[in-house]
Parts: sequence; C-alpha cells; structure tokens
Amino acid sequence: MSVNNAEVKKDILWRVYLGFIVLFLLGGVILYKAVAIQKIEGAHWRELAKKMHQKDMRIEPERGTIYSEDKQMLSTSVPQYDVYIDFGADGLRENAGKLFRQHVDSLSICLANLFGDYSAAQYNRLLKAKYQEKDRYFLLQKKVSFRQYETMKQFPLVRLGRNKSGFIATNKSFRLNPYQLLAYRTVGLERENAQKVGIEQAYDTYLRGVEGKQLVRFIGGGYAVPVDEEPEIEPENGSDVYTSLNIHIQEITENALMKMMLENEAEHGCAIVMEVATGKIKAVANLGRVAPGKYWENMNYALQPSEPGSTFKLATLLTAFETGKINQNTVVNLEGGTWSVGGRTVYDSEKHGRYEVTTKRAFELSSNVGMAKIALQTFGSNPNKYIQSLQELGFTSKTGIDISGEGSPIIFTPASKYWSNTTLPWMSFGYNLTISPLRTAMLYNAVANNGTMMKPYLVTSIQREAEAIKQFEPTVVKKSICSPATLAQLKSCLVGTTTEEGATAFALFKNSPYTVAGKTGTALVAEGKLGYSNHVYQSSFAGYFPANNPKYTIVVVIKNKPHAAKIYGALVAGPVFKEISDRLYTLFIRGAQSSLPDSSLRADSTLYNYTLLEKHATQISKKLGVQVAGTTSKRNEFVEVCFTKQAKASVKEKALSETTVPQVQGMVLKDALYACERIGLQVKAVGKGRVTAQNKLPGSSYKKGEIIELILK
Repeated sequence: MSVNNAEVKKDILWRVYLGFIVLFLLGGVILYKAVAIQKIEGAHWRELAKKMHQKDMRIEPERGTIYSEDKQMLSTSVPQYDVYIDFGADGLRENAGKLFRQHVDSLSICLANLFGDYSAAQYNRLLKAKYQEKDRYFLLQKKVSFRQYETMKQFPLVRLGRNKSGFIATNKSFRLNPYQLLAYRTVGLERENAQKVGIEQAYDTYLRGVEGKQLVRFIGGGYAVPVDEEPEIEPENGSDVYTSLNIHIQEITENALMKMMLENEAEHGCAIVMEVATGKIKAVANLGRVAPGKYWENMNYALQPSEPGSTFKLATLLTAFETGKINQNTVVNLEGGTWSVGGRTVYDSEKHGRYEVTTKRAFELSSNVGMAKIALQTFGSNPNKYIQSLQELGFTSKTGIDISGEGSPIIFTPASKYWSNTTLPWMSFGYNLTISPLRTAMLYNAVANNGTMMKPYLVTSIQREAEAIKQFEPTVVKKSICSPATLAQLKSCLVGTTTEEGATAFALFKNSPYTVAGKTGTALVAEGKLGYSNHVYQSSFAGYFPANNPKYTIVVVIKNKPHAAKIYGALVAGPVFKEISDRLYTLFIRGAQSSLPDSSLRADSTLYNYTLLEKHATQISKKLGVQVAGTTSKRNEFVEVCFTKQAKASVKEKALSETTVPQVQGMVLKDALYACERIGLQVKAVGKGRVTAQNKLPGSSYKKGEIIELILK
C-alpha cells in the first residue's frame, strides 16, 4: 500500500514539474516576443500603425469670385476656421507643462477679448481643466473669421506653432453674396448639399479650381489632424468670373420692380436690361412672392416661357410686313372691338367703337381684332409660312444665354393635334404659344440694333490671377431680321405707341425728356385646373430708348394676383420700365454729356464727385481755394460736390433718409459712419478711400443694430 502511495506521489510531482517547465518556457517565449516586437521589430510595427491611422485627405481649393462689370463682388468665398487644441501635444507636455503654465493666463485674456463669449477667468479654468484631462481634440471655437484667426495667430503660446502650442485650425470656406437679393438667382449661390444655379452652375468648371492633398492622422473621436504644416499638393484656386451685370443698373431695376410687386401684390415678375449694341445683360431682376408682402429671387422668371400677350404683336407685324401684302398704312377694320372668327370671339381690351384704321394705329391701340385680321389676311391660306417666319426669328428655340434653367418655348404648327382654325389669329396677339421674356427682349433689341439680332450673354471674361484666360465677345445671331423698309415701319409703330395720343403708352411717356419705342402687353393666363376663371393677368412692357439712338432694351413682365386692382401693361409693367429708363437716362445718357447744373463747368470732362457733410465741403473748398457755384440749404447736412481741374466746384443738396438705409456711395468713411450710425446701423468697412458699394440697398428697411458692410476704394 505504501509503495503505491509513493508512486502516485512521484507521478503527481512529475506532472507538476512538467507544468512549471511548460509555463516557464511559454513565459520565456512571450517575454522574448515582447522584447523582439518592441526593440527589434518596433520601428516596423510603429510605422505600420501610423499608416493605418494616417490618410491622404483632399483639400478644397478656394472657389473663384464672381464680379460685376464695375468690379463689385457678386459672389465670393470667405474663409472660416474651426480651432481645436491638442492638449497631448509634445510641446505642451514637456518639462511638466512649463510652456502651458507660462502662457495660459495671458492667453486667456487674449481669447476673452477676441471672442467675448467667456471672461478671462472662465477661459483660464477651461483651458487648465482640459489640460489635466489631456483632451487630444478640444474644440475651442467654431466659425472663426479670417481676421479673428489672423489675430489669434499672434497670441501668446499660439504664435509658437502647432507642435508647441497644440493649436490646430481647420479651414472651410463658405460662399457669400455681399449684395444678397441683387441678381441672386442669376448669379446663384454655391451651397453644400444643394444644387447650384445661375452663373455658379454654368461656370462651375472654372470657379471650383483643383483639389489639393494633405496627409492627416486620426486621433481620438475619429478627428483628423494634419501631419505636416504644409500640404503634399497645394490646391489650385478657382478662376474669377467677370460678368456684364452693372450693380447700379441692377439696383435700379430691382428697386423699381419691387415697388410695383408690393403695390399690386403680384405673384411674380422679372425685369431685364440689355445693352443694344452688344447683347450684354446689364441687369436682370426676378422676384417671386414667398409670403404676404415678402419677395425673393426664388426663380429665374426671365427664362421661363409663358403666353406673352400683346408684346408679341411686333413679331406678327414684322412677318406681315415682310410678305409685302400690307404696310403700316394699310387699312384694317377693328369692328368696334369685337370680332367672331372660327366660332370664337376676339376681344379688344374694350369696346372702343373704332372701325377703319391704319395698321400702325391698330398696333398703337393694341387691337387684338386688328392683329388677328392682319394675320389671316397675310397667312390664312398658308399658316406654315407664318410658323416658318417665327422659326427664322428664333422663337422655336432657346435664347442660348450662358446660364442653365431656360425653359423651352412652345410654338404649335399646322401639323400639331393642337392646331385649329383659331390658332393662327390667337397666336397673332400672343396666345396659344409660350416664349420667355428674354426671347422677347432679343426681338425688341434687334429692332433697336438696326435689325441685327444679338445673343444675350452674362459673362465677359474669366481671369486667373488678374490675367484673362478666356474672353467672351458679342455674338451676332442674325445679321438682319428683316428688310430695311420693314425695319423702318416697325420703329415707327413702336414710337407711335408712346407718342401718339390715345395710344396705350401715350400717357405714361407724355412728358418724358426722351423718346421710347415700345409696346404694352396684357395677357389673361390660365391657373391650372381653374383655367381662366380666376382672372389672373400678366402685364408686360417691352421697348428700347432713346428711340433715335437706342442704348438699352428693357422688358418687364409681371404676373398679377387673381382679381388684381391693376392689370394693364401700361399701368403695371409700364411704370417699372419708365422708372428704370428715367434713371438710366439721367445717369448714363444725359449724364454722359453733363451732370452739372452749372454750364460753365461742362467743358471740363475731368470731374471729381463727392458726397460729404456740408461743413466738411466748406472746409475743403476754403483750404483748396476752390470757387463754389450753387447754393445749399441749412436744413440738409449732406451735399454733393463736383470738383474740376479749373479750381471750381458745384454744390448740390443731398437729403438722406432717416427711416430707411441711406445711400452712402461716394462718401468718405467718416461721413458714411455718421450717416449710418445716426440711424442705428453698425458699420463694417473694408478697404480705404471712398465708399464704392454697400451691401444693403438704399431705401430698404432695416432694424437698429444691423450691420451694413461698406466697400471702400
């Protein structure tokens, strides 16, 4: 029995020893492997780990700026920074945090003064707490402006660089339209996760630039931190786009349209200003009703086809004159204002009781009956010839303007299932077809341009670092839209609409110092399932001026609310046209000859215009020994002064509104500050010199405390 016990004990001890030996060998292997990984293979594995936590990330380039013709920024990229602190940075941790302790107090004071969101004591406690926690990616501030960031880079600790301070800034630009509403839809505004529109979309290839590349490492929370200060591949910034838009003309156009939209509570409207000789679009305003009394550039209505109404009568008249069957003196019977054809009745705007009149007079009176009869007389036996003439004028195609979003026109042909024996007469006065306001502008501009039809365009050049890489020139679409004889008659009819007593636009331009060639339009439009029962009218006015030497073509189209108080083109769209043309005539046509009241100064073309406080004008004049012509009123604090090389000056009163945003362009900063701050606006000034632009429209409403940005040059 004792022998068996000894053997069992021996067997157990052997097993225990074996277990100890195995554990010892296993421990030795583990220890060896740990030493080998750390000492022998350490560099390899550390590099592999770094690669697994590092990645090349793209760097977005700075998007190019869109400029107006007068070099004002319409859309630009503004940098913003999110600032983080890596409290595990070597520079902050070495020597028991000596650098951090030395600078944290002064840094806290600087941050409090710059951002103003916390006191210096609060910043101090916050930074010390995050330092103790060894927060590797503490978000200090979001959306830091470029100026704030540049200031912060000079702060204690921060100026030592990222490795010593732990400060990390990520840059992300956002797109800004300094003039907000002005030409908003045409220019477009590039937004993240939103479709681009307008010029931003059409010229995106040039504006967006080329992406760069930056090596980053990922730390706690999945945040990416740049490995090196400089990127591997520098991004190539986008090119700048220069447009034909003129900020001053755009502002005039937008204001005139807005005034009528509010007055008539209209649904939507647009106004286009085109330069006759070139086809350049100088302004395009698009306003849609987004809430009672509120309008926004929510769609480019200038490019959306609709039934044009009576402004289309010019096209009918052109095609009829070209047949040689009639001329402006051909007599047409207006049937007193109503006429039955094809089982339907054509109505003039009123039962006027007129019968036999000339074709020219029928046009001046905007008679639908007269135009329907003319169309049937010239094309009734061959309506295809009428459609072919419209095709040759471009009415069946898009205008080709250099932005997207243009709708396709609709012109039915005799082969269409929608054609009937009343289609031709109704088309003659702008129904049963749809075209865009811009297409209408092209036709009227061609007549103004002695028959040469120009392609409308918005972009004049693309530049990179102030050097033009692409230039856009005026493009002739059609050298001549008609014969010289037809052209002369069309011009006569258009002028008659505004100058002949009883014509639709006679009262509107009766006392005008310049002559307008134009046409009113009023079209009843369908409202979905309600059809025409809702009495929604579209008012329009198309024309050019001065009639004897045309400079600008203007088209205004406004869709009114149901049962609107005013519906006729001469009462709704006409006043908008006139307000725009009056201002343009004063500023760019008559003003080109002279804008001075004193004829003795007109010979001198070198004029220097200033708007400033009257007391400053007096001081400057005395100091310079300048002779002042004109008088001022003590009631007005501001005056306009025109200085010349002849040591003379003309002074004119300038009253500034105290209830709306003032017009401060032309002022020096000191006077602009006074004009804005006295009514409660805060001023943000950029640049030096005189004010050349302001981001809030003169005459618009404002709230006290709002910021107005002034550009000085």
